[in-house]
Amino acid sequence: MPELLGIDIAQGGAVALLTLVVLMVLTGRLVPRRTYDDMKEDRNDWRTAHSKVASALDEAVRQNSELTELSRTGVHLLDSLPRGEVTADDDQAVAP
Repeated sequence: MPELLGIDIAQGGAVALLTLVVLMVLTGRLVPRRTYDDMKEDRNDWRTAHSKVASALDEAVRQNSELTELSRTGVHLLDSLPRGEVTADDDQAVAP
């Protein structure tokens, strides 16, 4: 016969079965259906929230890529502008 915690289940009968059920409830292996449904609903809520955060993160990464490319274009444009030489006259302020 199978043993549970070193005790033959067939010898205990109803007491062993009741003890087994109580142990399962206390260890969390046996839960009421309502509790199980609540846990399942919480899991689904977390999955929904995770998918929303993941899509928002993907959008942020896409926008950052676009902004980086625009920044590179702006830097390239500014670097291509002609630069004038600074003379000593340019450094002095002109009085009105």
